[in-house]
Amino acid sequence: MGINRNIRSIRRYLNIVRVLSRYGFDQVLEMLGLADVIVRSRRLLRPEAPDIARLTAAERMRLVLEELGPTFIKLGQILSTRPDVIPQSFVLEFEKLQDDVPSFPFEEVLAQISGELGGPVGQYYAEIDPVPLAAASIAQVHRARLITGEDVVIKVRRPGIVEVVESDISALMALAGLAERHISGSELYDPVGIVREFARTIRREMDFLREGHTIEKIRDNFIRTPWMYFPHVYWEQSSKAILTMEYIAGIKVSDREKLTELGLDVKLIARRGADSFLEMVLHHGLFHGDPHPGNVLILPNSVICLLDYGIVGRLDEDLKTFLTDLLTAVVSRDMDEIVSLLLFAGDISESLDVVALKRDIYNFIDSSYEIPLKEIEIGNVLMEFVEVITLHHIRISPDLMLLIKSLVLVEGMGRSLDPAFDMVEHLRPFIAKALRQKISPLRISRDFNKILFSYMNLARNIPRDLKEIINRINRNKFKIDLEHRGLDKFTTEFDRSINRLSISMILASIIIGSSIMMQIDKGPKIMDFPVFAFIGYTAAGIVGLWLVYAVIRSGRM
Repeated sequence: MGINRNIRSIRRYLNIVRVLSRYGFDQVLEMLGLADVIVRSRRLLRPEAPDIARLTAAERMRLVLEELGPTFIKLGQILSTRPDVIPQSFVLEFEKLQDDVPSFPFEEVLAQISGELGGPVGQYYAEIDPVPLAAASIAQVHRARLITGEDVVIKVRRPGIVEVVESDISALMALAGLAERHISGSELYDPVGIVREFARTIRREMDFLREGHTIEKIRDNFIRTPWMYFPHVYWEQSSKAILTMEYIAGIKVSDREKLTELGLDVKLIARRGADSFLEMVLHHGLFHGDPHPGNVLILPNSVICLLDYGIVGRLDEDLKTFLTDLLTAVVSRDMDEIVSLLLFAGDISESLDVVALKRDIYNFIDSSYEIPLKEIEIGNVLMEFVEVITLHHIRISPDLMLLIKSLVLVEGMGRSLDPAFDMVEHLRPFIAKALRQKISPLRISRDFNKILFSYMNLARNIPRDLKEIINRINRNKFKIDLEHRGLDKFTTEFDRSINRLSISMILASIIIGSSIMMQIDKGPKIMDFPVFAFIGYTAAGIVGLWLVYAVIRSGRM
C-alpha cells in the first residue's frame, strides 16, 4: 500500500508540473529547478491551453486549480481567506472557485453506506432518495427516512477521495519543499507550513464524526439560546465517512422577500445572527467557518439554524484576548496600540520597518477617521487592515483570517436584511464584557498563578538541564548545529559550474588525445582519419555543442 501511494504521489506530482507548464508558469518551474524536466517532456504532452496570453496570472492559476481537481479547488478556497499570504488579485480570483462536481452513482452511495455502517442499508433506512440534494468534491448529500420514521439527510463521502487527497498532499509538500529551497524570500510565506495547515484542514473536513461532535459542542454552547437551532445527529447511522442528521425545512436567509411575506422580522434576524456569531467568537472561541447564506436557514419565530460544520475556527484565550484588544484599538482608532499588538502577536520578519508600518497604519486609520462609526463595516475594515500589514510581511493566525472572512459574510447578510444594520453597536457589549473579564480579580489571579507556575517549572528544570550540558561536555558529546540559510541556491549553482568545468576539462583531454592519435599513422582508418581520433573528435563535438546550448539556454553567458 505504501508503494502504491508513492507511485500515485509521483504521478500526481508530474501531472501538477505539466499542468503548470501548459498554463504558462514555466518561470515558476524554472525557479523550482524543474525547467529541464518540462523542456524534455512538454512536446510529448497536450499543447498549451488556448488564449493563455490574454489571461492574468491569477486567472491562469485559477484554471490550473480547477483542472487539477477537488483537492486543489479546496486549497484555492482556503487561500482565498489568506490575503496575508497571496496577493489580492489571486484572492479575488480564487473566490470564484466553485466546489461543483458531478454526483457519483447511487449504487456507490449504497455500497459506501453499507460498508461503513456494517450492515444492509435497509437495516438503518426505510428509504433514500437516489437524487442527491447537493454534490461536492468530498461528499454528496441525500434525503432519506430512518426505519423509525424520522426525516434525515445523509452526507456520504466520495469513495476513494481520501487516497486522492493524500497523494495530492504528498505532491504539494514536495513542491513546497522545492519552493523553500530554491525561491529566495519564500520563507516569509512558509509554503511547507501552509501545506501542513491545508492538510490538517481538509483531513478534518473528511472526518464526519468530527463534524458531528462539532455540531453538538456548538449546540451545547447555545443551550440557553432559544432562537438558535442545530440539527440532531444520529450516531448509530454515522461513521467517519457517513453523517446522518435531522432534515431541516427552512427558508434561506438570503430570501428576504419570502421572509417578509411570512411575517418574520428581518431586522430581528439580523441582530440575532450578529449576536450569535460574536458570542461564538468572543465567548466560546469556537465558530462556524463558512456562514454564507446557503448555510443559514430561518425557521418559524425567527429561529436561526446553521448547516455544514465541515469548516470551523477555534480561538484560544490568547487569540481571543488579541482579537478583543485589536478590535478595541481599531474602533477607537488607537494607532500605537495597533502597532504594539502586531509586534507582540504577529509573525514578523527580521527586516520589518517599524517606522513605515506606523506610517501606513496611520494612513489607514486616517482614511476612515471622518466616517461615522455606525457606517463603518467592521469586516471590510479588518480586510483593509490585513492588506496594510501584508505589505510588511506580517502574518497572523489562519483562524483569525478565517474569522475575518466569516465576519465579512455575517455583516453582509445583516446589511442585506437591514440596511441600517450596525455591527459596531453589536460589537461594543461583547468587547466591554471581554475587557471586564480581562481585568477581573479572578482572571488576574488565574494569570498570575499561570505565570508563577511557569517560573517554578523553569527553576525546577534549570539544575537538571545544566547537569546534562556539563555531562555532555565531559563526554565530548556536546554539539552545536549551525543552519546556513539562503545557501541552497548558491550550492546548486556552484555544483553546476563545477560540473561544466569538469566536462570542459574532459573535452580538452579528448581533443588533445585525438590530436595525438592523428600523428600516429597506424590502425584502421575512416576517410583517411584514424578511427580512434575520429571517434574522439565526434564525441567531443557532440558534447561541446550540448554544453554550449546549455550555457546559452541558462542565460548566463
